[in-house]
Amino acid sequence: MALIVQKFGGTSVGDVDRIRNVARRVAQARAGGHDVVVVVSAMAGETDRLIGLARKVVERPNERELDVILATGEQVSIGLLSLALHGIGQRARSFTGGQVRIQTDDVHTRARIVSIDSERVRQALADGEIAIVAGFQGVNAEDEITTLGRGGSDLTAVAMAAALQADVCEIYTDVDGVYTTDPNIVPEARKLDRISYDEMLELASLGAKILQTRSVEYAKNYLVPVHVRSSFNDNPGTMVVKEDAIMEKVVVSGIVYNKQEAKITITRVADQPGIAATLFGRVADANIVVDTIVQNIGQDGSTDISFTVPRADYARAEEIVRAVAKEIGAGKVIGDDKIAKVSIVGVGMRTHSGVAAKMFETLGREKINIQMISTSEIKVSCVIEAKYAELAVRVLHEAFGLAGPPAAEETA
Repeated sequence: MALIVQKFGGTSVGDVDRIRNVARRVAQARAGGHDVVVVVSAMAGETDRLIGLARKVVERPNERELDVILATGEQVSIGLLSLALHGIGQRARSFTGGQVRIQTDDVHTRARIVSIDSERVRQALADGEIAIVAGFQGVNAEDEITTLGRGGSDLTAVAMAAALQADVCEIYTDVDGVYTTDPNIVPEARKLDRISYDEMLELASLGAKILQTRSVEYAKNYLVPVHVRSSFNDNPGTMVVKEDAIMEKVVVSGIVYNKQEAKITITRVADQPGIAATLFGRVADANIVVDTIVQNIGQDGSTDISFTVPRADYARAEEIVRAVAKEIGAGKVIGDDKIAKVSIVGVGMRTHSGVAAKMFETLGREKINIQMISTSEIKVSCVIEAKYAELAVRVLHEAFGLAGPPAAEETA
């Protein structure tokens, strides 16, 4: 008998019929002799609806009160799923984030989990019940409701699996696993049987919407096996697990793109210590995440600095940079919100040379200009014009042979 944590997203619980389908799947796992904990998101579109309601009342809602509003979405889902399980003869009990004591820090709308008291869930399991936990939410030390940010139910599920020392955390979505790239762009994209935590973390942080980035970090830190699979069929999905030697033989595992970024360039910045700290410190104070940074070689005592930010933060970031540019006597501030970042990811890059060169050559053949480049041990990212994003994905997928069986031991 295993202890399984199952997480169902908004699409999976999007209406009453789908909630009943989830109940049947959960009951099937329980009938197999397993202890089951279920984490659910709000019904599809509900979080956006609640945000919209709040913004009709006031343009910029207070984040504490917004958390109080948003947490109701998951509470509806857990109650409905519990009732659906009762309706097919299963014993089930629902819990809010506060009731199972998912304690977080004080940052409303994007809180981080500090600890989980799993005692009430363990007791429910001991009593022969299916425990249903609201995703996306917790409470801080003062018992105020907090939420974990977009995709936070993934984090709830993985954190609950870690706290309970579950055998596996199953993440059910509207796709049946992790693919080499988006099948909507490349129909020949191949589903991966296994992927390492590091690869999945890179893919998630670079724009893949399968798992929330922080949930993958948590799974890696606590070695929680994660099984990404579809809620609409019984096909095996993709296991996200610790890296092994076989994985390193595959040079590139996946290709991902992100159009939700913008680039800001500040020209003629004084080439002296402390200037970059002033600029990026001010951006950080506004809780804006900076991604790729490129600083040109200084000439005549000045340099140009370019960096990317989430497109949602573009206007605020540009306003901050213009203020800083004026303070430090820099030149122009140039913004561009029509960019995309295309990335190749694979743990095999650690031991294979020439991968970046092959990527650049492939893009060059298609006359796609590379504006910025960033790398890590297992990824290479290029910032390009947004209109070329899908073309770049297609040609790179073909160049690295990702449509067929894994291309082991291939060098560029």
